[in-house]
Amino acid sequence: MFTRLVVLLGALLAFGTATAQTTSKPASTKVMIVGTFHLDNPGRDVFNVQVDDVLSKKRQAEIAEVAKSLAAFEPTAVMVEWPEAQTDEQYARYREGTLPPSRNEVVQLGFRLAALRKLERVRGIDVSGEFPFDAVKSYASSHDMSPRLDAALAGAGKEVQELSKRVREGSIGSVLRYMNTPPRALENHGFYMDMLRYGEGETQPGARLVSAWYARNLSICARLLQTLPEGGRAVVFFGEGHAYLLRQCIIEAPGVELVEANDYLPK
Repeated sequence: MFTRLVVLLGALLAFGTATAQTTSKPASTKVMIVGTFHLDNPGRDVFNVQVDDVLSKKRQAEIAEVAKSLAAFEPTAVMVEWPEAQTDEQYARYREGTLPPSRNEVVQLGFRLAALRKLERVRGIDVSGEFPFDAVKSYASSHDMSPRLDAALAGAGKEVQELSKRVREGSIGSVLRYMNTPPRALENHGFYMDMLRYGEGETQPGARLVSAWYARNLSICARLLQTLPEGGRAVVFFGEGHAYLLRQCIIEAPGVELVEANDYLPK
């Protein structure tokens, strides 16, 4: 009898362990970060990529190809750089066919992909944040660092000119592929890390600027993770300046896998 009890107990323990291993393994949750540029020339940034009319037949065909290619990822969620309420209201109108023509990348890329996937909702996960750049400029001016800051800004301006050239000469898909290489995301992020040089002792305008930028992106990623269910597959469209920190957040988040946009974007 004792031997039988030992065998039975061992079997139950083995079954329990196997069951725990099976049930504790979470479903694969995947996130694709697609860094974008403004398609509607809003002029909100210090430097702005110049884009021809994306409502033209040529550009609409290119954007449709981007959406079709990303749809092969089979996303269950699309997230964009708009606040939640604005996104809900405008996507509902988009689905109804009552939203006026828009050149905005949220509509052209995010809404188009979501509609192609027949998603009932696009999630707006953007949050506002401070960007105290004037304090950095003031510090640079008073500490003989203006030439360094001017050179950094000139470099950013030159890169925007390069993007504008790529847009003129190539397709929307090819430009997005160029923008979404991991080395480029790291290079762009270097601008913010260089801001840490502006300050000394108790006066740290550069660190405050970088802290504010990190805080905004962490808040964005928090909404992303809180919105995405276990086993979900999300495509996230955000300005490319956010790409590095959003990628980092996804890479470091337990139970979430980063999927490279260039594995799906058209060439």
